[in-house]
Amino acid sequence: MTPRVSVVMPIYNVQHFVKSAIDSVLSQSFTNFELILINDCSTDQSLAICKSIHDHRIRIVNHEQNKGLAAARNSGIRHAIGRYIAFIDSDDMWHKDKLK
Repeated sequence: MTPRVSVVMPIYNVQHFVKSAIDSVLSQSFTNFELILINDCSTDQSLAICKSIHDHRIRIVNHEQNKGLAAARNSGIRHAIGRYIAFIDSDDMWHKDKLK
């Protein structure tokens, strides 16, 4: 089934926040989405934390070199398959009805 919404989250050295941000997306009352995590060459444990969360709606895209926030968002857009695109920063949290 094609997701209705593609959620794009750039990841860069946010090991202290990223799990909470991901959990806030996965806890949405609207569940027809994919979560695209764009690893922009994190040097901390951010990527390991992302990989430890197992949910079929998550996809991880790795940049080969650090490109910055705008490029990471653009990579997410290119990988998105949903009809709509939503953005969340990796240090933010959503209310459970954000996508609804």
